[in-house]
Amino acid sequence: MDICRLAREIQEETEKIIVGKSDRIRLIIMAVLADGHVLLDDLPGVGKTTLVKAISLALGCRSGRIQFVPDMLPSDIIGMRIFNQKTGEFELRQGPVMTNLLLADEINRAIPRTQSALLEAMEERQISIDGEQFRLPEPFLVLATQNPVESESTFRLPAAQMDRFLIRISMGYPRPEEEREMLRNLGDEIPFGQVRAVTSAEELVRTQKEIAAVHVSNAVADYIVALAAMTRTHDQLVMGASPRASRGLYRAAKVWAAMEGRGFVTPDDVKVLAHPVLEHRLMLSGGARFSGASAAAVLDDVLSRVEASPDWKGRGA
Repeated sequence: MDICRLAREIQEETEKIIVGKSDRIRLIIMAVLADGHVLLDDLPGVGKTTLVKAISLALGCRSGRIQFVPDMLPSDIIGMRIFNQKTGEFELRQGPVMTNLLLADEINRAIPRTQSALLEAMEERQISIDGEQFRLPEPFLVLATQNPVESESTFRLPAAQMDRFLIRISMGYPRPEEEREMLRNLGDEIPFGQVRAVTSAEELVRTQKEIAAVHVSNAVADYIVALAAMTRTHDQLVMGASPRASRGLYRAAKVWAAMEGRGFVTPDDVKVLAHPVLEHRLMLSGGARFSGASAAAVLDDVLSRVEASPDWKGRGA
């Protein structure tokens, strides 16, 4: 599979519906091909649900949606066993998690116990009901949203769950010219019927496995390690990038290189992805928050202080 061509075709189909968000769409496609979950920090009405549906149609995958609310229970996500009075037996009722692309809308409105129901699904690609494990469909990807403005009836996502999202991005409001185009093309009805499937769930899984062939030199791998290490010792952070984060950046950079038509990763690939992959995993110290520092500024400082070896083009394994 030509990953560069596939990514371009997915983007072209998605942009039949989503106007003016090419860079964000490209990052989401990267995450999908990297088998990673996405967190969208966004305001209501900017097209999150529409985006997920458009991408799922282009991928030829099933999609589902969970609208998180404070009184939601874990069984509302993963399912439960229900007693059938006619047969006298318990029957499994699968939850909405049994899909390929799951939109977890306003995930921070659910209580921590319910949020944690997704942890096993996101990491192990399985769920547990009454002690029995069930594999999720392949691929399984969570695209979660949280409203960054409202704080009433919301709960902060735990660090363990934040760490399971490969990237965090924001769609943001469209520019005036983009909004005009949206009104002209989509004002009456969203033409989902125009989106054609350019791949399938099975082919997508095979493509994800092909990423292993993209080469990462020792110098580029060392650069990723050095970036993660500095976040762990930075005086403005109490929690830096985890080994899961460095693994995520490593794989994301391989996908990004493949989407650029290359069979090898460059330090620039790592730099492009550092903010969406690492920023949401960093936790500021109390003093840094008091002084008005931000995780983005700290990461900029790390990127400015860590340099890749000039021999990064070396073909060492």
